[in-house]
Amino acid sequence: MERGPPKPSSYLRTEGARHSHERHLVTTEEPRVTVDVANQGHVGASLVVGGVDVTGPQLYSVHPHGSYSRLPFTALGSGQDAALAVLEDRFQPNMTLEAAQGMLVEAITAGILGDLGSGGSVDACVITETGAKLLRTLSSPTKPIERPGQYHFAPGTTAVLSKTVVPLPLELVEETVQTMEVE
Repeated sequence: MERGPPKPSSYLRTEGARHSHERHLVTTEEPRVTVDVANQGHVGASLVVGGVDVTGPQLYSVHPHGSYSRLPFTALGSGQDAALAVLEDRFQPNMTLEAAQGMLVEAITAGILGDLGSGGSVDACVITETGAKLLRTLSSPTKPIERPGQYHFAPGTTAVLSKTVVPLPLELVEETVQTMEVE
């Protein structure tokens, strides 16, 4: 049986952990990221990772394909475009906690209202040197729909009685081309 080149010790540690019945954690150095090797490091989601270490507060945006960015603010998910627009407009370095929470509520509310799949309430986790505090339902920008009653329709009660297809003749009235300025 032919053997390949020796494997690095980190590979052997993760392979050993993967074959064990226990859950093991492997920590890398730059940036400090902890990976659960029970799933072979595969997360399959976009993550916002934040915390405080000896150098101060840290915020990372981690993408499913493995890239990451260290940023002063970030938003991920289906409502991220609207949320990022608010963050880019209102973010200031060294904001007070109250000002940052107000900006957070405004940004997430923009994401919720701009995308139907973004949920209906604003939650936050405040991380400081002394610990973390989860703040549930800082705001609920959407109200649940109240239905007037229950609908009961037996199968087959909504049959199609007639069907008409009308083609719409369309004509191009005007076409313009604009160039975008790029710095």
